[in-house]
Amino acid sequence: MFVARIAALTAAAALCAASVAEAKTLRWASQGDALTMDPHSQNEGPTTAMNQHVYEALISRDPSLAKVPALAVSWKPIAPDVWEFKLRPDVKFSDGTPFTADDVVFSINRANGPGSNMNGNFSTLKEIKKINDFRVEVTTSVPDPLLADKWQSISIMSKAWAEKNNAVNSADMIKNEENFATRNAMGTGPFMLKERRAGEKTILVANPTWWDKPVHNLTEVIFTPVPNAATRIAALKAGDIDMTYEVPPADTETLKKDANIKVIEGPETRVVYLGFDQERDELVESNVKGKNPFKDKRVREAFHRSIDVDAIKRTVMRGQSFPTDLMVAPGINGYVKDLDKRPPLLKPEEAKKLLADAGYPNGFELGMDCPNDRYVNDEAICQAVTAMLARVGVKINLLAQPKAKYFAKILVSGGYDTSFFLLGWTPGSFDSWNVLANMYRLRDEKGVGGNNNVGNYSNPKVEELTKQILVEVDTAKRDQLIKAAYEIGQNQDWGYVPLHQQALAWGVSKKVKVVQRADNQILFYWFRKD
Repeated sequence: MFVARIAALTAAAALCAASVAEAKTLRWASQGDALTMDPHSQNEGPTTAMNQHVYEALISRDPSLAKVPALAVSWKPIAPDVWEFKLRPDVKFSDGTPFTADDVVFSINRANGPGSNMNGNFSTLKEIKKINDFRVEVTTSVPDPLLADKWQSISIMSKAWAEKNNAVNSADMIKNEENFATRNAMGTGPFMLKERRAGEKTILVANPTWWDKPVHNLTEVIFTPVPNAATRIAALKAGDIDMTYEVPPADTETLKKDANIKVIEGPETRVVYLGFDQERDELVESNVKGKNPFKDKRVREAFHRSIDVDAIKRTVMRGQSFPTDLMVAPGINGYVKDLDKRPPLLKPEEAKKLLADAGYPNGFELGMDCPNDRYVNDEAICQAVTAMLARVGVKINLLAQPKAKYFAKILVSGGYDTSFFLLGWTPGSFDSWNVLANMYRLRDEKGVGGNNNVGNYSNPKVEELTKQILVEVDTAKRDQLIKAAYEIGQNQDWGYVPLHQQALAWGVSKKVKVVQRADNQILFYWFRKD
């Protein structure tokens, strides 16, 4: 049963002791809202987490992030290019419709179809077919040892519900499209969507017909986006909400002294980083005309080695970050500790010489894009970066916006309209291939490759290594290929500027028992309220 999800953590197991009869309403707040209720429309952390309460995937992960059965009871390769998934019987969607292989085939094709932001998970998919009501087979174009890892983030929808409500294809948020699934949802999960008012309130209620044994004792969960951190903290202290995610580092110690509140902390698998437009012949927001400074790796190195991540940790994050020089965190397959060593900071005159050697003796001016409600202290990080680069003659014109506007500008809907930007990434498969495929591989027209390669970094050697990593089944060989790719993309090309892993910090009422995963997916089916 799905209760096996919690076996890895003693704390999670202890949650089972309380009586389900003492059901409660849980109220919580965060700085930003989910972008959509369509589970395939946007591959963004808070959006995925919200949808995972209503929808389920074939495979899930327990509190320790180990894979566990969900709508599939087993999965395995039965040939080098064929996977078999055996499905869970006696499962129903919350409207009473039986779950079958037809829903799996439909959902995988939908997630790989028009409007979906999940296409990067299907680069090897050749065909998925129904064998019987509770078995599907997946044929890949090449052997894909990571198929199950990639598909654990793909929600399964009801084919009948989607067809009935004209939601066969995902609404393309990048094109500002909407359909019935944007504001409505119906899945097999532990909760059902009762009310959705985007930007105002989302209410989930417990699904009484959920196929698994509930660990939680919640009758409903009420979420309110509250952009202002001081307002969220005040609401938590007053008891108006039971939990807030993204406790500002400045408030952590104060909350720890509150007799009614606990702060749950830990390192997150997300890496926050800076990226450059390395594609255009001329930047869209710069006083440099006729050429692109970021095409010269000396400029990228000067930026990288002028940004003091320890100072950001100390002054902006108040000690609550874990500086890194890799685009993956410890715990992600392929993390190489030996490569996670930041090069020495350059003195301003040394950075200016690099810029001068690249043809910019007087520095230059450019725009920078930053969200202000997506990552911990995101705007403040960008302000710190702006000040650090000013010392070497680079003038940054910072534009910080709410994430809905920010993503619309820097992704395809805005034509990747950015020169310099801040983002964060947690590989959903917990494997380095996800990072390489999304951020080091060239974008393609179908959205299969380079989904998060906003600046379109490109190196043919890294492209080839990424292809080899995808199909290599020998773990030792695969790890060496991953290391080689990082050595080129990061240590030689200065392709990105990794900053840090965020520190997780949840403020929670002492009346609530929670389970915190390192990927920061807030999953209420492990929560209980006294």
